[in-house]
Amino acid sequence: MTSTNSFSDGSYMDMQAPVVPVNRSAVPPLLLQYWNTVLRWRWLMMGIVLGAIVIGAVITLFMSPQYSAEVQIQVERQQKQITKVEGIEAESSAPDLEFYATQYALLEARPIAERVATSLRLYDSVQFLEAHGVAPDTFDAMETGQARGKAADAKKAMVVGILLGHVEINPIRLSKLINIRYTSQNPELSSRIANEWAKAYIAESMERQYASTADARKFLERRLVILRDRLDESERVAVSYAARSGIVSFSDTKDADGRTVTNQTLASLRLEELAAELNKATAARITAESRKGSVGANVTESVTGGAIATLKAQRATVAADYARKTVQLDERNPQVQELREQLRSLDEAIAQESRRITLTRQTEYQEATNRERELRGELQQIKQEYEAERTANIQYAALLRDADTNRQIYDALLQRYKEIGVAGQVGVNNISVVQPAIVPNAPSSPKLLLNLLLALCVGLILAGLTAVALEQIDEGIDNPTDVETLLGLPLLGVTPMTADDILSNLKDVKSPIYDAYFTLMSNLSFSTNHGFPKSISVTSTRPNEGKSSSSVALATVLARTGKNVILVDGDVRKPSVNGLLDLKNDRGLTDFLSGNDDWRSLVQTGHAANISVISAGRTPPNAAELLTGSRLAELVQKLGEVYDHIVIDAPPVLGMADAPLIGRSVEAVVYVVESGGPPIRGVRNSTQRILSANAKIAGVILTKMSQRSMSYGYGYGYGYGYGYGDEKES
Repeated sequence: MTSTNSFSDGSYMDMQAPVVPVNRSAVPPLLLQYWNTVLRWRWLMMGIVLGAIVIGAVITLFMSPQYSAEVQIQVERQQKQITKVEGIEAESSAPDLEFYATQYALLEARPIAERVATSLRLYDSVQFLEAHGVAPDTFDAMETGQARGKAADAKKAMVVGILLGHVEINPIRLSKLINIRYTSQNPELSSRIANEWAKAYIAESMERQYASTADARKFLERRLVILRDRLDESERVAVSYAARSGIVSFSDTKDADGRTVTNQTLASLRLEELAAELNKATAARITAESRKGSVGANVTESVTGGAIATLKAQRATVAADYARKTVQLDERNPQVQELREQLRSLDEAIAQESRRITLTRQTEYQEATNRERELRGELQQIKQEYEAERTANIQYAALLRDADTNRQIYDALLQRYKEIGVAGQVGVNNISVVQPAIVPNAPSSPKLLLNLLLALCVGLILAGLTAVALEQIDEGIDNPTDVETLLGLPLLGVTPMTADDILSNLKDVKSPIYDAYFTLMSNLSFSTNHGFPKSISVTSTRPNEGKSSSSVALATVLARTGKNVILVDGDVRKPSVNGLLDLKNDRGLTDFLSGNDDWRSLVQTGHAANISVISAGRTPPNAAELLTGSRLAELVQKLGEVYDHIVIDAPPVLGMADAPLIGRSVEAVVYVVESGGPPIRGVRNSTQRILSANAKIAGVILTKMSQRSMSYGYGYGYGYGYGYGDEKES
C-alpha cells in the first residue's frame, strides 16, 4: 500500500521512493580494510610478534644441540632374473610409485628399529638414553617398578619408539636414491645408528625375500608327498589290470601330450602273423589249384623246364635220328629198330613223369587247402581274443592316462619346488649403500636464525588471527568505509566523540560537532531532488547511540540557515528531547495521537531561533496502537504546511514497531549508528525492518567516533575545524 504526504507547496512525496543507491566506488579495497585493521590493533600485534620472537630465542638457547648423520642407499626396482619361477622376482608391471612408496614405509617400520636396537645393544645402553635427553636411570626404574617380563617389554617399546621418532626417510626426487637420516645429541651414535639402519633394512629385505618362498616350499613338499602316493597307486592299478586282463605290451610310445600309447600287444602281433600266413596259404592253395587243373599239353608246357623237358628234348633228338634213318635205311634195320625202341622208351618215361607230376600237384593242392582251413580257424580264434583284448585296452589306456597325468603333475611340481628352493637360497639383493654415514662435525639443530624466522612467522600469524578475531568479536562499525560495504546504505556523516554538552558544542560554529552536523545537513540536501527532505525521522538500533542529540543538532543547524524547523519527540516510551532542551513534558505528541486536534497548543518554543518543539507527552499504555493509525501522518501534513522542515526523534528500533511506523510517515529516515556500538547483524536487521515498512532510509550517521580513528581518516579526511586554526594563531 502506497501512502503520500502533501506539503504547503503543493508537492507530494512518494513514500515508496527508492533508497539512495550505494556508491560502490566508495567502498575501500579489501587490502585497505586489512591495513586499517592492522593500524587499529598495531600495538597488540607488535607485542605478539615480539613475544613470539623472544620465546623463540629463549627456547633456541635452551635447546640441546642435535647431530644428524645421513646414509644414502640405492633401491633398484627389479632384481636379476635368476630362476624362471613367476612370483619370486619383481614384476615390472607394478607402478614404480607404488613400489617406492612401499619401500619408504618399510624403512620406517618397527621391525627395522627392533633389529637396529638388538644389533647395537641399545636396550641397556645408558649412552643411548643420554643422547636422546632421557634420564639414565630410566631403565633401572622400569626394572624396579615392574615384573621382569613387563620391564623388558617396556624398555623395548621405549627404545623402539625413540628410534622411530628420530629417524627420517628422505627420498631424492626422480632417482632411486634414499637418504636415511638419524638425529641425536651424540654425533658418533647418530652415525652408527644411521649405518646400522641401512644394514638392517638390507638384511630385512633379504630375509623377507627368503621367507616369501618358505611357505611355498612347505606347501609343495606336502603336495609332492600326496602326488607321489597318487602316482604309485595309479601305476599299480594299471599294472594289476594288465595282468588280470592278459594284456602283454611289446611297444609303448608317447603322444604329443606325453601320454603312454600301447601300439602292439601279444594278440595283435599274433593276429598280424596269422593274417600274413593265411595270405601265403591262400596264395599257395590258389597256385596248387591252378597247377592241379593243368593236363596234357598244359602239364607238358608247365614242366618244360623240368625233367619232362629233358625227356622231350632227348625224344626230339631221337625222333630226328629216326626220321633220318628211315629215309636212309629200311625199317628192319637194327639202327632203325633201336631208334624206334628209344622213342617208345622215351614216350613211356614222359607219360610216367606226367602221371607223377599230376599226382604231386593233387597232393600239394590238398595240403594247401588243409593249411588254409587251419589258418582260417586259428585266425578266427585270435580275432576273438584280439577283440576281447581291445575292450580291455580301453580301460587299460584310461588307467595309463591317469598314471601319466599324475606323473606330469608330479614332475612339474617337483621342478617348481627345485626352482623355488634355488630362488630362496640365491638371495639376490636389489639394495646397496651408496654413501655411508660419517660422524657429523657440527650440530644440525637448533639453528638460531631459522628459529627466529619461524618465531617471526608464527608471531605474525598469531597477531593477524588475533586482530581478525578481535574484529569479529567487536562486530561494531567503527570504520566509516564499512558502512556502505556492510549495510549497503550511504554514509551521511561522522560525528566525533565529545564530553561536552551538545548544545554548548552547537553554539560554537567552529566546533567539530557543529561542523559534522553541518556536513550531515549538506549531504542530506542531496538525498532528494528538491533538497533537504521536508520531514525526517532519526532512529537507531538501540538507546544511547546519539539519535536524540543528532535530532537536536540537525534541527539546530537547519534553523541556523534560516529555516523554520519543528522538532518532534517521537519516543513516547522514553522521551529525551525535553531533558536535553530543559522543556516541559506534561503535554505533547501523545495528546494529538489520542485525539487532540489542537496541535498548536502542544508546540513549545525551542532553545534557539526558528526552532519549535513538540515533546513526547505523557507515556501511553498503547504507544504502538497510537502510531498505527493515521494521526501521525495527519500531524506531519499539518506541520508541513507551517514549517519548512520537520525533525522527529524516533525511538530505537529494538524489537518494537514504533520506529518503522514513524518512518513510513516521513519523507526520509536518518539512521544513527554508534561507532563500535551495536553488532552489525543487529543493525542490518533493524534497517531491514524499516525498509520493510515502506520507509526510505536516506543514509547513516556514524556517531561517537574516537579521535584516534578519525585521525587516520579512513579515506574521508575528517579534520574538523579546518581553517580555524590559522585564524586563531593569527
